Amino acid sequence: MTQFTSTSTPTNDKVNSKSANFLEINNLFKSYKNADGSEFSVLENINLSIGSDEFISVIGHSGCGKSTLLKIVAGLEQQSGGIVTLEGKEIRKPGADRMMVFQHYGLLPWLTVRENIRLAVDEVLQNLNRAEKISLVNEHLAMVNLTAAADKYPDQISGGMKQRVGIARALALRPKMLLMDEPFGALDALTRGKLQKQVLDIWENHRQAAMMITHDVDEAIYMSDRIVLMTNGPAATIGEILAVPFSHPRDRQELRESQEYYELRNYALNFLDRYFTQDE
Repeated sequence: MTQFTSTSTPTNDKVNSKSANFLEINNLFKSYKNADGSEFSVLENINLSIGSDEFISVIGHSGCGKSTLLKIVAGLEQQSGGIVTLEGKEIRKPGADRMMVFQHYGLLPWLTVRENIRLAVDEVLQNLNRAEKISLVNEHLAMVNLTAAADKYPDQISGGMKQRVGIARALALRPKMLLMDEPFGALDALTRGKLQKQVLDIWENHRQAAMMITHDVDEAIYMSDRIVLMTNGPAATIGEILAVPFSHPRDRQELRESQEYYELRNYALNFLDRYFTQDE
């Protein structure tokens, strides 16, 4: 059987030492105070490096702290110990260099699709003039095939379209890293598959660091360069990191005809099953 286990650093041979350490998480732990003053450990001894054009997925059972880890990288939460750096600079707060796509869209219902994206552009990219902002918004509307829906309000479009607005809004701010917290989890299977392909196509044409939280092993294999498998909480940590052996661009049908695909899928599922059994 193919060996999939990787290290905590990028496996792409083309990644140089600088870009390989684009995002670094070193000895991170996160805990909360209980009412009685005791410590409740969520994450423990997390070590991970992500390359500047690498797509990482994080998988684990509910309660393993994977969304907490993503929020720490986003600067929305603070770790209890350890350090997270982006291009050598410590992350202490949110920044335009890291943009988040949430599962439940986060759109303002009184603004149109275009206005939701434009509001973010106005707030973050204040150095651009009006014409540049209009061009940028239109470019990203077209990128996610939403030009025809640009003047509709969120309650007039489908869930898949709402998520595309969220993705376009994040990408329009020109972040160095895209963070996604189960971005397709609220969608039906057909819409989810279409949007996975669309996001992957965009990423393959505009390479940047990406970190995605998911429960879906097939989704992780299809989209990722490496898959981070988390142990159960409390005190969850990285159990294994799997290198995905398929080059980009990817064709879903071709992947599913590959023996390696099913070997990797079964390896990841067996890992999760072991921890599911331990949790019972």
